[in-house]
Amino acid sequence: MDPLTSEDPTHVGPYRLIARLGAGGMGLVYLGRSDVGRTVAVKVVQSEYAAQPEFRRRFAREVAAARRVGGSWTADVLDADTDAEVAVPWVATQYIAGPDLTTVVARDFGPLPEHSVRVLANRLALALRVVHEAGLIHRDLKPSNVLVTVDGPRVIDFGIARAMDSLAGDSLHTRTGMLIGSPGFMSPEQVRGLELTPASDVFCLGAVLVYAATGRLLFGATDTGLNAHLFRVAEEEPDLTGVPESLLDLVRACLEKDPAARPTPERIADLTGADEGGVWLPGEVLVQLGRHAAQLLDYVPAARAEAPAAPPVTETAPRTPAAAPAPAPAVAAPVEAPTRAPAAAYTPTAPAHEVAVPAPRRLRGLAVIVLAQLAVLVGAATQDPYDLGRESPHLYAFAVPFSALLLLGGHIADRVGGRRALVVGLSGLAASSALGSAAVAVADVWLIVARVLQGGFGALVTAAALTLVATAFPEPGERIRAFGVYATAGIGGTALELLVNGPLGWGPVLGVVAILALIALAGTRVLPQDRPDRTGSRFDLPGVLLGALGIALVVYGSIKVPLGWDSPLVLGLLAGGVVLLAAFLWRQSAASNPLLPPYVLKDRGRLGGLLTMFLAGAGGLALMPTLAAIMMWNLGYSATTAGLAMLPMVAAIAVGATQVAPRLLNRAVAPRVLIVAGLVVTPLGVALTIVGINSGGGYPALLPFMLLAGLGVGLAFMPILATVVAAGLGGHSGAASAAVVTAQTVGAGFGAAMVGGLGGPPWWAVVLLLLAGLTAGLMMNAKSPLSTGR
Repeated sequence: MDPLTSEDPTHVGPYRLIARLGAGGMGLVYLGRSDVGRTVAVKVVQSEYAAQPEFRRRFAREVAAARRVGGSWTADVLDADTDAEVAVPWVATQYIAGPDLTTVVARDFGPLPEHSVRVLANRLALALRVVHEAGLIHRDLKPSNVLVTVDGPRVIDFGIARAMDSLAGDSLHTRTGMLIGSPGFMSPEQVRGLELTPASDVFCLGAVLVYAATGRLLFGATDTGLNAHLFRVAEEEPDLTGVPESLLDLVRACLEKDPAARPTPERIADLTGADEGGVWLPGEVLVQLGRHAAQLLDYVPAARAEAPAAPPVTETAPRTPAAAPAPAPAVAAPVEAPTRAPAAAYTPTAPAHEVAVPAPRRLRGLAVIVLAQLAVLVGAATQDPYDLGRESPHLYAFAVPFSALLLLGGHIADRVGGRRALVVGLSGLAASSALGSAAVAVADVWLIVARVLQGGFGALVTAAALTLVATAFPEPGERIRAFGVYATAGIGGTALELLVNGPLGWGPVLGVVAILALIALAGTRVLPQDRPDRTGSRFDLPGVLLGALGIALVVYGSIKVPLGWDSPLVLGLLAGGVVLLAAFLWRQSAASNPLLPPYVLKDRGRLGGLLTMFLAGAGGLALMPTLAAIMMWNLGYSATTAGLAMLPMVAAIAVGATQVAPRLLNRAVAPRVLIVAGLVVTPLGVALTIVGINSGGGYPALLPFMLLAGLGVGLAFMPILATVVAAGLGGHSGAASAAVVTAQTVGAGFGAAMVGGLGGPPWWAVVLLLLAGLTAGLMMNAKSPLSTGR
């Protein structure tokens, strides 16, 4: 802190100024106090800039950005006047005493230890998540914009932040051609003048972590000229010597040249969250912070000094304290301070987005999600198991639009939020089911219309439900179990279909669907109001049409397979669908706001998960209705009895998905290992069940084999879902959720077609499940953000 000069004001707005905190190229920052004694940081624009209308607009945007971002681990705006006409514009923020990271590392203490760097990564990732959820990109994350406090770092200075929805077509250079950003902490896309995404901040985060761990600027920013440095940022690989081994892979991923290959802040927070809580700084740093906090409480404004002769330093240069009698200098900036108590007395709280939904409410929300998914599954039950493989207009009236519109449903969930999408989907599902229930006694054509509407709204419900599972559970262990519950409901719902369809006719079944949808709709108020990805870009109608028509043709062709695999109609439908899907994928690589972002398929592990889900869906999801049909054919069971007979298998799926798999994942067992193991156990159980049926064994003899198959299904399907959807997708969780459910649905359609086309014992299911296990073993990653160790 420096004393005020004769040229400094004594008051700004309602705040009395007591010291200078720093100076930048465009303004001054003062330490101020309100009438009730609250300590604040006041940033005042210099008069020569305040006279420029364009600069006033820029300053107003900066303040608006800071207001949108304010929260845990970031600055919080308390007051501002950006339109002051008599005086100059100003903004007041909360204040916490603490040096910036440059001061800590470069001058006072040197590189931070591994534990401190890990906590730094976690808190900065949480801060960036808040920034990005507000629709902003910081664009200047660097050590001098990171304040070090007792409970954690704080990100400050959103002076060059820009709203994401204003980036399209906007150059990242100023009108005078100057780069926006700070040498040493700029992403390759910033250097090249390309369009920025939130991934640019992740690169800057990686550079900050390298600096904190080693004390070096990335790519030797101070050792060469600017042009040479910018070339290194764009083209060369970083020197990570000195970065702790446990953080090396994470930092290297943050510094990938390709923005799509970098982890999201959500994934970084998950990977570094195990060290939350406790003391995060070395003891000597804590002592320094405590001394400065005590000094601040006792600070008495000194006599006003003469104006300094030297010009103020720029914002990018390290801020140097004056020679004051303080025991240690400190760099202060607008940061969050809950009270005026010493820093050591401050106890951190969880980020607002995590504490907003308490655990009991999240559990009720999970129950609502499961109920919504069960409503869709009961609605999908269109025929008696005796009719497996036989085409029915009621079958494809639901199945075709449901499969075709899943990707659209995921895109809608990303644009408007999972909760809103679920509310709309459940409302439409309830209304269309009620229409179908009434139309049974009126006209078959209205029943077909109702089934089409059911399928469309059911797709929206399914995509939104899985999106909420991926986003509404911030704690990794809790999220893993939520995926297990969802997988159990999604796969084991076949038993519920049999139990409902057995004793009831079309009209009552559709009435049950309407009631389930209405109950779930009433419960959506307990779900978190997630923030959508408002990109402001155009809706990709060509992509929607190509994807929907391609999937519709493939699914309809599968339904027509009983006509014969060599049927011209079947071959034409399948070939046309494949061509349209290829065009759809090509379109997605070029669209500005695609339904399915290209990086979903460029990620080898995620692509492997989708292929595994398709093959496992063909072999496993057709398994339960196939076994039920075999029981009805060979054992003389009714549909209701077959449904009851499948319940133990559902229980085994639940054990595998909600108990065994989560426990192993929390012990850092790779998801690939669980998936492969499950896809070996499942076909073994299926094979033994087929042998038991063929040998004339009764239900008691078949039960152990069915339990084995169910355990394998739960063990495999939950990690597939979680790996594809939960691997740091940011604003594209809906797209990934829709993609994995589409793969599952189309696979199950092929499985049902093979039941009708091949007949006999389902040995083909054994082959497909083994092939799925082989695909997972070869393509899926050994490591996963699910393996947190917590």
